[in-house]
Amino acid sequence: MSYMSLKKESLNYRRKYRGVLEVKSRVKVKTGKDLELVYTPGVAFACKEIHKRNGEVNKYTNKWNSVAIVTDGTAVLGLGDIGPEAALPVMEGKACLFKVLANVDAYPICLATKNVDKIVEVVRLISPGFGGINLEDISGPRCFEIEKKLKESLDIPVFHDDQHGTAVVVLAGLINALKIVGKKISDVRVVVQGAGAGGIAVSKFLIDARVKDIIVCDRVGAVYQGRQEHMNFAKEEIARISNKSKEKGSLGEIMKNKDVFIGLSVAGLVNKKMVSSMASGPIIFALANPVPEIMPDEAKRAGAAVVATGRSNLPNQINNALGFPGIFRGALDAKASSITEKMKISASYAIAGLVSKKELSPQYIIPNPLDKRVVPAVASAVSHSCNK
Repeated sequence: MSYMSLKKESLNYRRKYRGVLEVKSRVKVKTGKDLELVYTPGVAFACKEIHKRNGEVNKYTNKWNSVAIVTDGTAVLGLGDIGPEAALPVMEGKACLFKVLANVDAYPICLATKNVDKIVEVVRLISPGFGGINLEDISGPRCFEIEKKLKESLDIPVFHDDQHGTAVVVLAGLINALKIVGKKISDVRVVVQGAGAGGIAVSKFLIDARVKDIIVCDRVGAVYQGRQEHMNFAKEEIARISNKSKEKGSLGEIMKNKDVFIGLSVAGLVNKKMVSSMASGPIIFALANPVPEIMPDEAKRAGAAVVATGRSNLPNQINNALGFPGIFRGALDAKASSITEKMKISASYAIAGLVSKKELSPQYIIPNPLDKRVVPAVASAVSHSCNK
């Protein structure tokens, strides 16, 4: 489908339904007795029980299954800072996927402020009504600070999907891609292009998953400890735990003899020469949307063994919808107070494990987000790792 055709169909679709989200009651209210039980006077008994024992709130309300999707509209898709109203279609779409894929009730919360402390305060104040917080489309490096402060102050899971959801699905794809080229995750040399929320989170996560050699690049080249220009606290933090040899240079220079390229940046940054300079059997995850850093056909002509993108019309889509519905389903079912690295790594291996040895190929390293096995597998893995 062409860009213009998709644009027209998408706008007509949302105009027809006036959004993709609604709230429905679990119960029917047809009689006076129903009204007494749903509202006054019957509702007062639940209020009193919760007041006596706050933990009872999950027994008598929908808090146990509710997630707030919070954004300030500063980093929406590849569109950038377009504001909270313009972010609402994405938040509605995400809430729709939460419900359809994992039966989680999610609610868009679009905030008209970019102030870190105000966002933290608002989320903290509304948190009593939710079982989890999904941060979404908040620009870096502010997103790191917001997440950190919320995790420290709340006793419910806080999950920034642009960071951790992306990281979980990238690792799942990489696990299977490495099987194809016969390399171990602890041996490969990885380059990550993009030092925003996604790039830094993916890099940290891969280090936790036993990748020993990883270099993050931004628009001026390799990030290394001691670099002065175009740095911030998030880049300084990743510099301390990556690029141990302090390699310097442009993306093209850094990609030479590396095994894996992961792009979380912008279109067209990688060319065939850069791919052909990599080690044998290079793995290319070109995840910029809607146009990847390099198109799969071009990367393959340059020798790429496995190519993944973020696009649904190309093989091997690295789609966050493979992660966040099942991760929250598992965390909510386990009554988790946080989502740990162990839980996220378990989710990655659960996703990867759905591709059998017989099915695995350069064109199929990761399941489809609509595969009905995904959410139960991820939820089970997350819940079990939480309870161990």
